[in-house]
Amino acid sequence: MPILIDGYNLLHATGIAGHGSGPGGLERSRLALLNFLAHSLDPADVPHTTVVFDAHDAPAGLPKTVQHRGITVRFAIGYETADALIEELIRAASAPRRLVVVSGDREVQRAATRRRAKAVDSEAWFMELLRARQHRRDAEAETPARPAVPLLQEDVEYWVRQFGGESLLRECDDNEFRLP
Repeated sequence: MPILIDGYNLLHATGIAGHGSGPGGLERSRLALLNFLAHSLDPADVPHTTVVFDAHDAPAGLPKTVQHRGITVRFAIGYETADALIEELIRAASAPRRLVVVSGDREVQRAATRRRAKAVDSEAWFMELLRARQHRRDAEAETPARPAVPLLQEDVEYWVRQFGGESLLRECDDNEFRLP
């Protein structure tokens, strides 16, 4: 499902923007947001995600579109605002009903709903993203690295012979394993 994100809107909703003061601060904030998204999105969603930023503070020399860890990043170069570019991308969407538009801006949300795309407020989407990220982490923690596989007696005996452990096995009181 394609995801279209109003970058600065989400940046402020996450609180990441508060860490971007001083020279280059806004660029660091953008990078922090993009890294957060790359780590937090479902890996299947990353290549279908576009983040749009206003261009007035875009890094010097960057093209209109760049890739960051699989996420498409667009700067609204040639547009009055990022919202104008987002609305154009919504209008150009070939399957708008599959599109998720993340923005707290009411005009952007209306543009999305006019095309029957799913409009989600940035703060609500951010909270859901955090919940999904934690759910994936919990699931990974519960999943063993390798599933337990029962060993056949023949296999155990083979490997014991390979590593020269017959004498240790014979000394064991456990009669579960027998060597010929």
